[in-house]
Amino acid sequence: ALRDLEVLTLNNNNISRLSVASFNHMPKLRTFRLHSNNLFCDCHVAWLSEWLRQRPRLGLYTQCMSPPTMRGHNVAEVQKKEFVCTGHQSSLSCSVLQCPDSCTCSNNIVDCRGKSLSEIPDNLPETITEIRLEQNSIKAIPAGAFSPYKKLRRIDLSNNQISELAPDAFQGLRSLNSLVLYGNKITEISKGLLEGLFSLQLLLLNANKIACLRVDAFQDLHNLNLLSLYDNKLQTIAKGTFASLRAIQTLHLAQNPFICDCHLKWLADYLQDNPIETSGARCTSPRRLANKRIGQIKSKKFRCSGTEDYRSKLGGDCFADLACPEKCRCEGTTVDCSNQKLTKIPEHIPQYTQELQSMVPNDNLSNNRISDIEEGTFEGATGVNELILTSNRLENIHQGMLQGLNGLRTLMLRSNRIRCVSNSSFVGLSSVRLLSLYDNLITSMTPGAFDTLHALSTLNLLANPFNCNCHLAWLGDWLRRKRIVTGNPRCQNPYFLKEIPIQDVAAQDFTCDDGNDENSCSPVLRCPAECSCLDTVVRCSNKGLSTLPKGLPKDTTELYLDGNQLTQVPVELSNYKHLTLIWFLNFNVVPRLSVVCFNVSLCVCRILSYNRLRCVPVRAFDGLKSLRLLSLHGNDISVIPEGAFKDLASLSHLALGANPLYCDCRMQWLSDWVQSGYREPGIARCAGPGDMTDKLLLTTPSKKFTCTGNTHLTHTHTPYTHTSYIHTHRQTHTYKHTHSHTLADFPYGFKGQDCEEPLHACIGNPCQNAGTCHLKEGERFAEGGDVCEINVDDCEDNDCENNSTCVDGVNNYTCMCGLEYTGELCEEKFDFCAPELNPCQHDSKCILTLQGYKCECTPGYVGDQCELDYDDCEENKCQNGAQCIDAVNGYTCVCPEGYSGLFCEFSPPMVLPRTSPCDDHECMNGAQCVVVETDPRCQCLHGYEGEWCETLASVNFVNRRSYLQLPSSLITPETNITLQIATDEDSGVLLYKGDKDHITIELYRGRLRVSYHTGTNPASAIYSVETVNDGVFHVVELVASDQTVSLSIDGGPVKSINSLSKQSTLSIDSPLYLGGMPDRWSVSAALQSGVGGQNGTSFHGCLRNLYINGQLQDLGAGLEQGQTGVEAGCQPCQAGVCGQGECHPTGQRGFSCTCHPGWTGDRCQDQVNNPCDGNKCIHGSCLPINSYSYSCRCQPGFLGVLCDEADQEVLDPCQLTRCKHGKCRLSGLGKAYCQCNPGYMGDACDREVVCRGERLRAVYQLQRGYSACETQEKVSRLECRGSCPEGAEGGGGSGCCSPLRSKRRKYTFHCTDGSSFVQEVEKVVKCGCTKCPPS
Repeated sequence: ALRDLEVLTLNNNNISRLSVASFNHMPKLRTFRLHSNNLFCDCHVAWLSEWLRQRPRLGLYTQCMSPPTMRGHNVAEVQKKEFVCTGHQSSLSCSVLQCPDSCTCSNNIVDCRGKSLSEIPDNLPETITEIRLEQNSIKAIPAGAFSPYKKLRRIDLSNNQISELAPDAFQGLRSLNSLVLYGNKITEISKGLLEGLFSLQLLLLNANKIACLRVDAFQDLHNLNLLSLYDNKLQTIAKGTFASLRAIQTLHLAQNPFICDCHLKWLADYLQDNPIETSGARCTSPRRLANKRIGQIKSKKFRCSGTEDYRSKLGGDCFADLACPEKCRCEGTTVDCSNQKLTKIPEHIPQYTQELQSMVPNDNLSNNRISDIEEGTFEGATGVNELILTSNRLENIHQGMLQGLNGLRTLMLRSNRIRCVSNSSFVGLSSVRLLSLYDNLITSMTPGAFDTLHALSTLNLLANPFNCNCHLAWLGDWLRRKRIVTGNPRCQNPYFLKEIPIQDVAAQDFTCDDGNDENSCSPVLRCPAECSCLDTVVRCSNKGLSTLPKGLPKDTTELYLDGNQLTQVPVELSNYKHLTLIWFLNFNVVPRLSVVCFNVSLCVCRILSYNRLRCVPVRAFDGLKSLRLLSLHGNDISVIPEGAFKDLASLSHLALGANPLYCDCRMQWLSDWVQSGYREPGIARCAGPGDMTDKLLLTTPSKKFTCTGNTHLTHTHTPYTHTSYIHTHRQTHTYKHTHSHTLADFPYGFKGQDCEEPLHACIGNPCQNAGTCHLKEGERFAEGGDVCEINVDDCEDNDCENNSTCVDGVNNYTCMCGLEYTGELCEEKFDFCAPELNPCQHDSKCILTLQGYKCECTPGYVGDQCELDYDDCEENKCQNGAQCIDAVNGYTCVCPEGYSGLFCEFSPPMVLPRTSPCDDHECMNGAQCVVVETDPRCQCLHGYEGEWCETLASVNFVNRRSYLQLPSSLITPETNITLQIATDEDSGVLLYKGDKDHITIELYRGRLRVSYHTGTNPASAIYSVETVNDGVFHVVELVASDQTVSLSIDGGPVKSINSLSKQSTLSIDSPLYLGGMPDRWSVSAALQSGVGGQNGTSFHGCLRNLYINGQLQDLGAGLEQGQTGVEAGCQPCQAGVCGQGECHPTGQRGFSCTCHPGWTGDRCQDQVNNPCDGNKCIHGSCLPINSYSYSCRCQPGFLGVLCDEADQEVLDPCQLTRCKHGKCRLSGLGKAYCQCNPGYMGDACDREVVCRGERLRAVYQLQRGYSACETQEKVSRLECRGSCPEGAEGGGGSGCCSPLRSKRRKYTFHCTDGSSFVQEVEKVVKCGCTKCPPS
């Protein structure tokens, strides 16, 4: 509600504490005062310091008042580590102990799952034993967060964003037995975090980013049964880490990048003596031990080489003892070099640094003088995750400046002198999530500047002088497409776009006209038009290329051509001598392998995945001695000839998965070759023959690769199989063959030295009887088969029942059932009167008979199935020439003029002539004339005005393709236009005048955009600063005069286009459209400047009081006969706008929906998901927690999660059973229940019987004179019963259960005096709560 707040003053109060992120929802805040308060600067206020540092113009002179050591310090200058909480201080709060609003509390369990919490709730009941906080957005656990709750036994913090854990977060929890922390971003178990948790039995730390474990991390966990460290970043574990785990039974260590050197030998011995590791932990390096299970490696193989043991020998200390750079302070993995007057980044930054700070306090900015960072400065600093370079003198971010920061997640470059961001500035920073370029001198950016930041989620570009010319058009489109937080950076030039958010500017308004061609970035390197270039990497993916693009730089090293239409490898690639990688993923080359790495000495990687390769030539990979990675994944390869990989001496990874490998003796060499070096990771599987199906290539013994019969294709007769139909009853039938063939068992694919001859089983089509040969579904190989010359009689062994007839088909049969049976086997007997088969129409009664069925028709219908409406007019009693109109079970007499009565039996009365003032007063447009004090007046329909309602002044555009065409001569080059609009849409055309040259008013991203095209290209445009899509009416005034167009909203500041062309060619005879334009014009307009065509929709909302040159326009002049989509007047409640509810207007354009029971949503479009449906509460009521979970509120006398345990202390069950509107009774089993008074229901008789319609079938009864009359037949209808809650239908009193919808039907009544008559009666079809009629 305060997103638009700009000024907030809280000074001179007694504020001592502030909730985390109290002001983050105020993005437009420009004035903020918090000084002269009593701020208590402990750990709970640390966030405020960071918040103020990011906004140096806000909250000036905000100071700490306590504790005494902090008194008088400016909050923004205090470092994060100086905000400390003690046990006493952390419990201070101004709130009372209670269950948090977003949580549920029951049986000492606090459940806050999935509530989008960003911090742990304060002041929970001290008696809680379990707290569930999983699936939230918590990022930090502050000091002493759980210390007040001494009885806690279980804490679940899984699936949050936790990256910080205070060392004493769990201090004093001696009863805690379960701690669940998986699925977070924890990088380290801080010293003392688990200290004193003697009762802990379960500790789940899996799926985090833990990189090291201190040797004493688990020293107090003597009773721990299960420890999971699965899926972390552990490279080593110090000896003795698990020594104190005396009760450990299960240990999960898999999915960690373990370095199996001499420092991990102890772990192998430990796991061999204690086989408790069940997840399969494996080595990642060195290469000789890669992918081997740690517990199965012999001790002597754990050796140290002298280079890789540096990282692991300090593993038990988490790198706390590494050397610190001169003039800097080091703590853990943080290197703080702030306030040292540095002119360059210090040398010898520790390899395991995770946070590097080079920022000075806000009051001493002159002490930082870093203007450049040499290439290679951060080489090897892969552990740094936060780099702060705020308030320096950096002017450029050149390539290589940040090289080596592969793990960086936060990069702060605010308040520097950066003028340009190129597309090589952030190469290698794929992990960066937050990038701040706030308060620099950036006017332009090179296209693709942020393409390498794959993890980017927050980008701050505010306070930069962006020049929104043609060079920045790409950024507007990029900001609209990306779902990242940007703060809406704004244009500063040119003048007509000043302060307009970049993403709100239309593409055609980014122009370089009138000399505005400034580009602060260096010229882009030469690059093909279809591609994007980054340094020497060229990407031409998914561009529909059929040939190599022209203009490729000669120094290209990597070329990506995946997803194109090339049919062969371009021979021109041999001219590019620096190429080391060509990517052919999803490349539609011919299904044969071609050499695609031309610089053999440099080629290190070949990706040939997901093509259609079927054959590998023997010499395909000759000469590729440097190749380290080869991917043939996802092709159609069945056999690889021996010797194909003989030159691949450096190959470390071979991907062969998702291929139909035929593992006979010809593939035995490949099995030996793969297993000798573990080059294939255990993914490739065999597809045949026989028992080899689904065997792993890596682990299957090579002796299993055998052949039977002739292994060489000695003749051209190929094997084949046929697709046969399988009956639904699992019976398989085939054709019998009368002769055999000598078949060579050879895989599907190609043959020949260069794989030039296709080979498969169906060559020659051996099938007879017009059969079509297909390879068996799911198989690639032929194993012999039939030729379909004899059709088997499938009826010889059929399952048809109930004397049905079997009809033979091809490989199946059909059962022809008798009249009374159905089903595939005629096993089911027809129930003609079942609801889905009932043939009787018009609510007639179906009666089963021996012959089938018969229909007992309702009155008014005849026929075997009651399908005919009997013509009651054949015996009508209409008099005096009245017309008889048939109805269901009756008829109606339409009387001639003047006659009346049921049968038009009464003659017309005598009428004396008289006159009325309305006789000569003709009202227009459906208005009604009424007499007011002897004067005639026209009551206009909605939207019309004038004495005779002759002017349509307001219309509602409800269709996306609707518009009005007004007389063309209304608008001239000298025009004043005023109108009022109300809409909640972002886009749409309001007014369009012209042909090739035009003037346009349109909605664009919630603002008004006016473009004036007078023969020049592109069109001139202005935007409104105000947004007008808030659903209320806004006055729009447009004045065109003397080569100037001016725009004003609600009488506010005027924005103008000056210096327009003096030779305006705007035609007076060109059409004028309102609310949209025809398709034939929108195409032309889109070609000119994007108007109309850009938005793609007409205006959707209300438009009224259109004045052109001071004259109110009749909008009805543009309304064509039969036109849809434009309605007179502004009526927000259109038909069907509330899907399952009632519409109520709110204001000029808005409305709200009151949903029917069981429906929700702003338009009543979603069904309510009630988690209590099917609940398991035994003796209690279900309370929904959220849409997917619930808790049980137990009845007095019962306990347990499901209220299934009896409370033995309760003697009389009725003592604690409260029946609000009823009496307590005991059942035969001695259990208490409530006997409700009439009109109430529920377990406690606390709910009134809701209004409902009870269906009954009875006769209608009437009293006519002294005779009682009733219908001849019983009529099915609803009767409204029950009560309504107070305030039903918005009233203050009780509502009444009444009919909401009914229909009238005619029935014949027979009376006790022998007479009969036909009369309409109300038949109720829906009941509900309405306002009670006045008594």
